[in-house]
Amino acid sequence: MDTLTNYRGTIERIFEDNARIPFAHGEVHLQVIIDADSGHYLLMLVGYDGIRRVHGCLVHIDIVEGKIWIQRDGTEYGIARELIEAGVPKEDIVLAYKTPEMRQYTEFAVGT
Repeated sequence: MDTLTNYRGTIERIFEDNARIPFAHGEVHLQVIIDADSGHYLLMLVGYDGIRRVHGCLVHIDIVEGKIWIQRDGTEYGIARELIEAGVPKEDIVLAYKTPEMRQYTEFAVGT
């Protein structure tokens, strides 16, 4: 299995595992949205917390030039940590939610 196929499967498994975790309050559900052909992955919050509508992106990942770009991570545990535990090397993970100048101080890829 090539690296890109492996990364796609890993992201999908992590998202599906996270989507099975019940939300702490309200009638909020997690939806996995995948466009594997374009390398876009979303984990969305959808529902109601009382009368308040909940709709937003919990996690957004893109695969760009063979690297996993974490655009948004609203999880408690950390998607980067889950990717590492699944065998993805840190040098293939870009914390895109950090500015390009700050990425150099992380232990992850800088990206371009």
